[in-house]
Amino acid sequence: MNYRIIPPEEINDAVIRLPLSKSISNRVLLINALTGNRGSIAEVAQCDDTSAMMRALDSAENSIDIGAAGTAMRFLTAYFAMQPGREVTVDGTERMRRRPVKILVEALRDCGADIEYVGEEGFPPLKIKGRKLKGGEVSLPADVSSQYISALLMVAPYMEHGLRLELTGTPVSAPYIDMTLGLMKQWGVEADADGSVISVAPQAYTPVDFTVEADWSAASYWFELGAFSFGDIKLLGLERDSLQGDSRVIDYFRNFGIEAEWDDRSSLELNPSPDISPRINLDLTEQPDLAQTLTVTCCVLNLPFHITGLSTLKIKETDRIEALCTELRKLSFVIDRPDDSSLAWEGRRVPADSSGLAIDTYDDHRMALAFAPVAFFLPGIVIRHAEVVSKSYPEYWDHLRAIGFTLEEVADDNLPE
Repeated sequence: MNYRIIPPEEINDAVIRLPLSKSISNRVLLINALTGNRGSIAEVAQCDDTSAMMRALDSAENSIDIGAAGTAMRFLTAYFAMQPGREVTVDGTERMRRRPVKILVEALRDCGADIEYVGEEGFPPLKIKGRKLKGGEVSLPADVSSQYISALLMVAPYMEHGLRLELTGTPVSAPYIDMTLGLMKQWGVEADADGSVISVAPQAYTPVDFTVEADWSAASYWFELGAFSFGDIKLLGLERDSLQGDSRVIDYFRNFGIEAEWDDRSSLELNPSPDISPRINLDLTEQPDLAQTLTVTCCVLNLPFHITGLSTLKIKETDRIEALCTELRKLSFVIDRPDDSSLAWEGRRVPADSSGLAIDTYDDHRMALAFAPVAFFLPGIVIRHAEVVSKSYPEYWDHLRAIGFTLEEVADDNLPE
């Protein structure tokens, strides 16, 4: 499904109820499963990733297909490894089979897990024979993926000797680790974080009644649209004191003239102003999921930038660094890569590609979500395989329609080469 996007002349009084956070949803689903599902979760995110998590946790089958849900792959590997008597093979899409899990598997093996690679060493699919994990002391690189750390921490209370986890290197996406520890605490488990060491003693989660807050990364696309349109936008469902690191989007978009004001605890109004920074320098080590939104915004607003902290983007749904550079060049922007973890633009442009009005999404929801608002500057831009937004924000296209956008479905044969 490809969508040609025609924007309205202006955006007035748009009120958007954002989707729930899949990051929080996936964590509390696993934690609740460890209580025997004795807790009560009011509602979880209605997206592909969380649906994959729910299906796997509810399944009694010995073969689990989690599709493209990377978070589910990592969390479920740890979960099934500590289920005595359970044997299961966990697999996913072809892209999932190229996303590394070796660091997590080795750490779980150090805790006593029985996990085998079915195919290529270091990658899914995985054959897991559940058992009581002994735990103990484990060292783990912190500069690859915070999900490895979160997966270990959430199952740590049920390890025989608990877990003493030593993190080496500079943690990436540290707010996600803080989110995990915060949720564990809300469910009755205490962890001791002392510098680079996190210790979790043997204990059990306490079932609670829990409400999942809205997704701050989803909010970022409306901040972007606000910066492009100078429209009136109100976002519902966000938490002022959020566990999500992506709530820093408020600070980042002040650079683009967007001032966010709280009407109440969960209602955020975006107010555009002409006060825009002439140059953008950001470190997204703790918020890498905002990289596509911010990079596209900088280019479209013609703002030179240098964005660092992007080392994890290469192992996401696609190589996001490569994808961004390729698609932005279609729109005339020549992006520099000073090193493997940063992107920069100093104003260099080339003639737009003949295919510039058709953006490839690479099976990556964030590519579609970040480029769709560009329609305000390039009416008629086409988002290929627009259905990819179902991974995190399936309501997105309906929300655009509701505020006046026209979405025309375009057949592949009618797209530019």
